[in-house]
Amino acid sequence: MERVPFDVDEYVRRVQSSPCFICAMVAGEHDSDLEQVVVEDDENLVFLPRYPLLDGYVLVAPKAHREHVVRDLPEDVYLRLMSLVYRVARAVEMVVPTERTYLLSLGSQQGNSHLHWHIAPLPPGVPYREQQLHALMSENGVLPWSLAQAIEMAGKLRSALAELS
Repeated sequence: MERVPFDVDEYVRRVQSSPCFICAMVAGEHDSDLEQVVVEDDENLVFLPRYPLLDGYVLVAPKAHREHVVRDLPEDVYLRLMSLVYRVARAVEMVVPTERTYLLSLGSQQGNSHLHWHIAPLPPGVPYREQQLHALMSENGVLPWSLAQAIEMAGKLRSALAELS
């Protein structure tokens, strides 16, 4: 996986000093076209991150600002969100070669507090030492990513989701 350096300190400064990026996306005010929306419904939003760590990396979030993965969601809302995570993960696996799919809810009250799930497809052939947490750490760089690539990936994922329906 070819990666480019990532300025973690600048990222932390921006995240901690800016409004919630997911709420901004829901309001149509996000500041990066790289965050292509793949699909959305009344409750949830699926989009590509501006700093992908793996090819096919996707984020899934409720539109309403929720911060805790379990206690902020009634069970039925949680199950609908997880059903969407499942379908999107299946679509990702249809679009990019995947040895293993990592599903994580990351974030913190100190930054990126809006609940979101990461769907991270590990490609085949990655040496074991570069898998798991190593593959998911921006400190190890991010994939070079263009708007054209983001648009293409979002389109492929939409097609795969339609095929699954």
